[in-house]
Amino acid sequence: MNTPSSQGIEGGAGGAPLRTPDITKGAPVVPAFRVARSTRMHRIVLVVSAIIVLVLVSVPWWAEVSVSRSLVTFFTLLALAQMWNLLAGYAGLVSIGQQAYIGLGAYGVWLLGDVIGLHPFIAVFLAGLLAVAVALPVAPLIFRLRGGYFSIGTWVIAEVVRLVVSNIQATGGGSGKTVLSAARLPIDTRITGTYLLALVVAIGSILLVYFLLRSRTGLALTAIRDNDIAAQSSGVNVFRSKLFVWVVAAYVCGVVGAVVALNLLRIQPAAAFSINWTAYALFIVVIGGFGTIEGPIIGTVIYFALLQSLSQYGTWYLLLLGIVAVIMATVAPKGIWGFIAKKWNIHLFPVRRRLELESPPDEGTRPADKPDAAPVAGSV
Repeated sequence: MNTPSSQGIEGGAGGAPLRTPDITKGAPVVPAFRVARSTRMHRIVLVVSAIIVLVLVSVPWWAEVSVSRSLVTFFTLLALAQMWNLLAGYAGLVSIGQQAYIGLGAYGVWLLGDVIGLHPFIAVFLAGLLAVAVALPVAPLIFRLRGGYFSIGTWVIAEVVRLVVSNIQATGGGSGKTVLSAARLPIDTRITGTYLLALVVAIGSILLVYFLLRSRTGLALTAIRDNDIAAQSSGVNVFRSKLFVWVVAAYVCGVVGAVVALNLLRIQPAAAFSINWTAYALFIVVIGGFGTIEGPIIGTVIYFALLQSLSQYGTWYLLLLGIVAVIMATVAPKGIWGFIAKKWNIHLFPVRRRLELESPPDEGTRPADKPDAAPVAGSV
């Protein structure tokens, strides 16, 4: 005996069977998409980058010593620019006091190498912890400031650190110290080791920013940069995200300072804690591109070329740098790479997610006509 509910499904008036309407008829065809990050161009860039790295690794064995020492300067500037861009370009922390951590890293390699007795190459990576030891307690205080007050606060802290170190007799006072543990190494070993350490720091800073931006922390940093109040209301832990980036940047800047100390063998407070370090990073990022990984690379190449060709002109060289920065800020506010990316939509580092069409839809075929077609959004 049929129940009323079964009769409504199986039979109609006069016992005629009812058919379920085909709601897919006339429905729009939705093509299949997939979420992708890398493209064929990105894979080509990866291969080219690997070749460049291999060439750079081999430099100490075929190039002059002056070339290796110059490239150490290039690598340290690149790592410094990447960290400043990570702070200002992604986290919205415009710091002009990163020289504090560079100087602490330089004195850290002296402390660990000459006083404690560690190998100077090992002391380089541990020296960054001294910068972290200062950055951590400073963070809760400095994060209370906003905008220009934050920038001035970072500079004040850097000056305080410089004055404290300059008045400690154990660190040599205002005259500084010589890194004897590195000076005692054979010259070939020291130059080659310092070069490779600088290369590792430069490549590591790029990879660090790259993988950080591909993570959830990178999304949080972007939200904080745009509007930290809105990010907080959306569930982002603003303080923890800023603290993480602040500490990471301090550590890398400390390692950069340690490498510089190995390259120069001499540490002086006036040079180690000079605001010029932050000025160099700011110039590089403004020229290359704010808030991009590619920008600091291009900016470092341009700045290094200007440094090698115009530094003998003294103050005129600094004036020229200022003129170039003003022109770039006016003509291309987002830097050279920002202009290129906007005009041609080119991104060498795949940190963004994009939708790609897997297969174009067939205009003459409906999804219902394909027996093995995937379900379409809105269909039953």
